[in-house]
Amino acid sequence: MWKKDKEKTDLHSFSGKTSVIAVGADWVGNLTFDGALQVDGKVKGVIKASGGMVHVSAEGKVEGEIHAPHVILDGEMLGNVFATEHLELGPRARVRGDVQYGVMEMARGAQIDGSLHQLRDQPKLLEKLPSDKS
Repeated sequence: MWKKDKEKTDLHSFSGKTSVIAVGADWVGNLTFDGALQVDGKVKGVIKASGGMVHVSAEGKVEGEIHAPHVILDGEMLGNVFATEHLELGPRARVRGDVQYGVMEMARGAQIDGSLHQLRDQPKLLEKLPSDKS
């Protein structure tokens, strides 16, 4: 009935294509990649993943924008998020900016100070069945 068997995207899916901004590291500038990025430090700029995911850990902070198919936030985000497929907000996520997403999961405790916009090109989860008028 419900599609719970679908695997979630995680960093392990991108073995050999994962970059890490470590705790204590500061990245200033734009970052474009294909694969996965884990932010444990600070990034000030625009992060763009042509395919893959961005994970901002509880220690991580991003000031700018994130553009990626899959985004997992459990840290601080100051700016807009564009998660074209899936957005996951952990219990320690703090977002100050607008959020665009295909599908969103939000844990208790996560905070968003901005507007939410669901992308409309995603398939509808529940579609109206055609009426039987015979």
